[in-house]
Amino acid sequence: MTQSPTGPAGHTDPADHADHADHADHAGRAGSAASDLVTFDDVRDAARRLAGVAHRTPVLRSRTLDALVGAEVHLKCENFQRVGAFKFRGAYNAVSRLAPEQLARGVVAYSSGNHAQAVALAARELGSHAVIVMPEDAPRSKAEATAGYGAEIVRYDRYTGDRAALGRRLAEERGLALIPPYDHPHVIAGQGTAALELIEETGPLDALLVPVGGGGLMAGSALAATALAPGIRMIGVEPEAGDDTRRSLAAGHPVTIPVPRTIADGQAVESPGALTFAVNLRLVDSVVLVGDDEIRGAMKFAFERLKIVTEPSGASGLAALLAGRVAPLPPRIGVIVSGGNIGLERFVELLG
Repeated sequence: MTQSPTGPAGHTDPADHADHADHADHAGRAGSAASDLVTFDDVRDAARRLAGVAHRTPVLRSRTLDALVGAEVHLKCENFQRVGAFKFRGAYNAVSRLAPEQLARGVVAYSSGNHAQAVALAARELGSHAVIVMPEDAPRSKAEATAGYGAEIVRYDRYTGDRAALGRRLAEERGLALIPPYDHPHVIAGQGTAALELIEETGPLDALLVPVGGGGLMAGSALAATALAPGIRMIGVEPEAGDDTRRSLAAGHPVTIPVPRTIADGQAVESPGALTFAVNLRLVDSVVLVGDDEIRGAMKFAFERLKIVTEPSGASGLAALLAGRVAPLPPRIGVIVSGGNIGLERFVELLG
């Protein structure tokens, strides 16, 4: 992996990007710049680093689901990952690469919950300490779990505050390494190991549905899946209220939207990351949208028929499949169930 310069926060400041045919030249330049920062080889390297540390999560099949949608569906259940979401993969891959002196000083991250928990646990596992910037309205279960892993939590208002600026300031003032939730080559490479494991187990798939927030899971998944299964359709899924990546791909450059108000808090992102967008611009075929009610329906189906618990963001890929958003429907399709971090009260509130 080619390292880009990092400041005291340890934050990579990558390239920028756009969508398909009408911007082919720009796409080529952006995609090339991204490839210099993170590649499929980096995903394989992350897999070696995570071996024996992250869970190799199960791939779930369901005859009921196959019959309902009319395709062979393979669900990669990252709700069974450590901290209950795929985020541990990228967080551990990034934190584990820090120098011993930096680990002694600590790390900082900003997150509504899953990345927060992942960085907190990775820091604890590696003998470091984490400071986490979390919105005041973050799900209580996620905040409690983050604190339970030993992290210091700093709160902010997601509708008026700037979490990235607060994270950078804490990094500078305390000498902490900033581990951003998605726009970092080591984070992206780590997230890509979920798709790597999926296709190693299932063989080549015709399409892969991936929830999109900041785009790190999609970028890593696309790097792995397109290398292992050339011709695979990479389909992102966003909540209707948080369609920043779809708008950005259509516009040919990153677009910022108002803070999304959606039950899918893990996908409530205003704009895609620079590096994640550059990768996704080159490798993602389409982005489809699902409504909050469709997400609730997918959570209910997963609980009642598949016997698994998902959080709203974790169910968005399944929601797109159940709602018929994927057309034409390929014979064999993978879906990354990205997480299951939801408290009982919130689960009942959403589905009651």
